Amino acid sequence: MRSFKLKKEQYLRRRKRSKKSFPQKDEMRLCIFKSTNHIEAQIIDDFNNKTIVSASSKEKEFTKKKLTKTELAALVGSSLSKRVKGKKINKIYFDRNGFRYHGRVKSLAEAAREGGLKF
Repeated sequence: MRSFKLKKEQYLRRRKRSKKSFPQKDEMRLCIFKSTNHIEAQIIDDFNNKTIVSASSKEKEFTKKKLTKTELAALVGSSLSKRVKGKKINKIYFDRNGFRYHGRVKSLAEAAREGGLKF
């Protein structure tokens, strides 16, 4: 019980620290949410309070395939970058939302970079 409380505190501390640096007016935010089975990514315009583009591993095109979680995260990142190309977004601020930059978060970010996103 105690270790769960400690992990939760560490997660909240990392999340608070990563939210400190706020993006410029012309930058959008790439926010990631990770659960035990799925991963979701959104590009958010904080100044207009709108979600521009989103991608999730819960979508039908991803649920049909038998893949590992990291491979699924890479597919979500590449799908997100394909959807963004038509929106003319140049700068993106990467918000890992308190999750450590390794594993699924890292594979999603690298796939998004390979797809053409700059952050």
